[in-house]
Amino acid sequence: MSISKDARQIVESAVQGVMAKAIALAPDGWIPGGEPDPLIRSRHGHVGKPVSRLDGPLKVSGTAPFAAEFPMQGMVYAALVFGTVPKGRIAAIDTEQAESSPGVLSVMTYRNAPRIAPPPVFMSGPKAAGGDNLPVMQDDAIHWNGEPVAVVLAETQEQADHASSLVHVRYQSEPAQTHFAKAKAAGTRTATFMGQPLHNEIGDAEAALVRAPVSVDVRYSTPRHNHNAIELHAVTAAWTGDELRIHDASQLVAHEAWSIAQMFGIPEDKVVVTSPFVGGGFGGKCLWQHQVLAAMAAKASGRPVRLVLSREGVYRVVGGRSLTEQRVALGADREGLLKALIHTGVTAKTASNAMPEPFIMATRSAYASETISLDVQAVELDMLANTFMRAPGESVGTFALECAMDELASALDIDPIELRVRNEPKNEPISGLPFSSRNIVEAWRTGAAKFGWDKRSSVPCSTRDGEWLVGMGCAAGTYPYYRMPGGAARITLTHDGQAIIDIAAHEMGMGTSTAQTQVAADRLGLSMDAVVFRYGDSTLPGVVLAGGSQQTAAIGAAVSAAHHSLVKALLKIVGNDSPLAGLKPDEVASGDAGLCKLGDPALHETYVSILARAGQTSVTVTAEAPAPLETQHWSMHSHAAMFCEVRVNSVTGEPRVSRFLGSFDCGRILNPKTAASQFRGGIIMGLGLALMEETQFDERTGRVMNPSLSEYHVPVHMDVPEIDVIWTDIADPHTPMGARGIGEIGITGTGAAVANAIYNATGKRIRDLPITLDKLL
Repeated sequence: MSISKDARQIVESAVQGVMAKAIALAPDGWIPGGEPDPLIRSRHGHVGKPVSRLDGPLKVSGTAPFAAEFPMQGMVYAALVFGTVPKGRIAAIDTEQAESSPGVLSVMTYRNAPRIAPPPVFMSGPKAAGGDNLPVMQDDAIHWNGEPVAVVLAETQEQADHASSLVHVRYQSEPAQTHFAKAKAAGTRTATFMGQPLHNEIGDAEAALVRAPVSVDVRYSTPRHNHNAIELHAVTAAWTGDELRIHDASQLVAHEAWSIAQMFGIPEDKVVVTSPFVGGGFGGKCLWQHQVLAAMAAKASGRPVRLVLSREGVYRVVGGRSLTEQRVALGADREGLLKALIHTGVTAKTASNAMPEPFIMATRSAYASETISLDVQAVELDMLANTFMRAPGESVGTFALECAMDELASALDIDPIELRVRNEPKNEPISGLPFSSRNIVEAWRTGAAKFGWDKRSSVPCSTRDGEWLVGMGCAAGTYPYYRMPGGAARITLTHDGQAIIDIAAHEMGMGTSTAQTQVAADRLGLSMDAVVFRYGDSTLPGVVLAGGSQQTAAIGAAVSAAHHSLVKALLKIVGNDSPLAGLKPDEVASGDAGLCKLGDPALHETYVSILARAGQTSVTVTAEAPAPLETQHWSMHSHAAMFCEVRVNSVTGEPRVSRFLGSFDCGRILNPKTAASQFRGGIIMGLGLALMEETQFDERTGRVMNPSLSEYHVPVHMDVPEIDVIWTDIADPHTPMGARGIGEIGITGTGAAVANAIYNATGKRIRDLPITLDKLL
C-alpha cells in the first residue's frame, strides 16, 4: 500500500498556506481598555486589530483540505450499520448478501474485527467525560440504539451505502431503561462533573426562602440537543507497516493519538493524527467510535479507509446535550437583595460515561445571596453517551436562573437590570475567591444604552406593531476561564528572521491561527508575515485541547514559555561584541525583529544579526507552559449582558427575534473581527436553543426520531436578525494574554433573554424549551 502524497507534506503545505500574505491590517491603535503585555515591545501592535482570517482564501477557494479530502492511493470507502435496539445482544448477523454486492471488499463485525482494548479517556480516569469507555465492536453486546454493528468496505461510497442496507441483524433484546420519569422514580444520585460533586450549600436556603418577603419558586425544562456541525464527522485512516496515520475532523489531535495508541497497544509515536481544518466542533469533534472503526477496518483490509458519517450517523454515534428538569427558587427582601438562591434538578446520563449536564455551574458565581443551595441529580439511561456541547451546563442553566431572576424582578416591580446589579457579588459566593476581573456592570450599562432599554415598557403585552406583539428581555451570561495543563510550544528562529511556531492546536473556524499569529508576532517583535503558525498535527509539541474556551489561553501560555526560553538561548550566543552582551533574560524584551534592553531600546540587535554573528542558521527551543495555578487564587469568568427584542404574532403565535445585542466582558479582545464572529455564532446557536432545537427521543425504543436537519431545526438566515456585539476589552491581569475565553460565552444567557422578551411581549411565561408557536397560542 502506498499513500499518494505524504500526510505531513499535505498538512504542512496547508498550514503554511494559511500564512499567505493576504493580511488586512487595521490602522494602528488598541481597542479602548486594557494595556498591552509589558513583555511585548513590538511597534507593529497586531494584537487588538481586526485582522482577516489567514485561512480565509484557502477556504473560499476550496483548497483547504478537510478530513474527507485527503487523497490516498487504493482507498476504500466505509459505511456503518447501526443497531436498532437499546440493549441486548446480536443473536445473528447475516453479511453474505452484502459481501456479494458489487464493489464490496469485506464486511467487518465483532466476529472478524481486530482485537483492541476499550478506549481510555482524556489520558485519565476510568470513565469518559465526553464519550464512553465501551468496547468498540469487540463482542455481541448492544449498549444503545444506534451502536455500530457492522462496517461495510467498498470501492465507492455508493456501493458501500447500498451494501450496508443488505446486512441483516437479529437481536436478543434485554430490559432497557430508556424512560426518564421511570428512572427518576427508581432513584437518583448526586452527579459529578470533572471529578467534583455538583452540590453546594451555604446556610439553610429552604428556610430562608420561606422567610423571604418576596419569592419565586419555578420549574424549567430543557430537551436533548444534538451536534450538527456543518462538516460531517469524517476520518481517513491508513496503516504503513506498524504506523497509523489518521486525517480527522478533530478538536483534540494529541489526545486522540494517545487514546488510539492505547487501544491498539502500540507506542504513541506510531499514531499520527492530523487535522488542519475542522468545519465546526462545539464539543462533538472528539473521539467517537467511527475513528476507531476506520482504523480497525484499515488494519483488517490492508487498505486506506475513508469513513464519513451520514447526517443520521452523527445522531446515532456522536453524543450531545442531555435533557434537564430544573427548579430555581429565589427569595429576596423588598429591595431585591437575595436571601435565598436555590438551583436544583435532574439530568440523564449513561452508566458508561461521566457527563451529566452540569446546569448549576453558572449559578455558582452569578449572584450574592445570604444562603445558597445547588444540586444536580442524575439518572442513568440506556442511550448514546452525552458529551460536551457548547457551554455544557451554562447554556441551559442560565436559561432557568435568568428567567427566574426576571420573574423575581416582576414580583418586586424592579427593573431586571437593576435587580441583577443590586445582587452583584464582591467575591465568588461559593469559593470566596476574589474575581480576577469582573466588569459585568459596565457591560450592562453600555449594553442598555446602546440597545435602547429605556424605551422598554415594563407592562407585558402593551406594545404592538399591527398584529405583532413586541417585547424586550435581558439576561446575564457567564462561562468560566479554563487553562488545562499540557500546553507546550516550539519556536524555531531562522537566519532570515522568520519565526515558526509549532503547537498541536486546532483551527475549527474560530480564527485560532490568525489570532495566535498576531500574538506571536507581537511577543517576538516581528511582522505577521514573518511568523508561521503550524498546528493540527499530533506530533507537534503539547496536548492542547480545543474545548472549554481554553485553547487561546493554553497556546498563549505555551508560546510565552517558549519565548522566554528563546530569549535565554539567544543571550547565550550573542557574543561579547553585541550591544546585548552581559544582559540577563529579565533585562531584555523582544522588539523590532530582535532583542533590546528594557528601558533602553537603543541597545538592540536583530535576530538576523545575532544568528549571523554566532554562525547559526537557526535556533530552536521547546518549552511547556507552567501549571495553570491562576484559578487557585482567583475566580475567573467571562461575562455577558444579553438584550433581545422579539415580535410574536397575535394570530399565529409565531415568535420572531427582531433585534439582539450582546455586551461582553471577556478581558482583552485579541482580534475584534474574529471575536465578533465568535460572539455572534454563539448567540445564533442560543437562538436555536431558545426557539427550535430539540432531539426527539423515543422512550419506548431509545431511538432518536428526528436524525436529520429537515426534522431537527437549527436557525437559518431568515431566523437570525442583525446581531450587535460590543465588549469592555478590559484586560484581565491574571491571564497569560489578558484574555479570557470567548467561544462559548455567546450561547449563555441567550435562551433566557429570548424567553424574557417573549414574556414582555405576550405576558406568557414559557418555561419549557424550545419556545415553539404552539406554546404561545
